[in-house]
Amino acid sequence: MHEVPSEVLDLLVLPPLDTLTSDRARGAVCLWCPVRLTVETAVDLGERTGADGRWWPRACAPCVGRRAHHALYAHVTVCEPCVDDVTRCETGRGLSRLMRKYRR
Repeated sequence: MHEVPSEVLDLLVLPPLDTLTSDRARGAVCLWCPVRLTVETAVDLGERTGADGRWWPRACAPCVGRRAHHALYAHVTVCEPCVDDVTRCETGRGLSRLMRKYRR
C-alpha cells in the first residue's frame, strides 16, 4: 500500500462512515469512485474514529491526488505564507507532495 503523510490526512475530507456501502467501508472499493482496490493500488488513509467507531479508509491513488489538490486550494485561501509560496508552509508542502505523488 502507498503511504500518506500523516500530517495531511485530516485535511482530506472523507465521507461519513454511515453513508458508505460495506465494500467502501471495509476498503475493497475506493471511497470516492467505483474502482476496486488491491494491496498494490490502495492508498491507506490511516485510522479514523467517530461516532460509528474506528475504521481504516482506503482510496485509489488518482482520487487521493484530486482530494489533495482540492485541500491545497482550500488551505491556500486561509494561509498567508502559502499565498506567496506553498513551500514556506509545512501543510502546503505536505499537500503539494501528496498531490504530485498520486497525480494521474
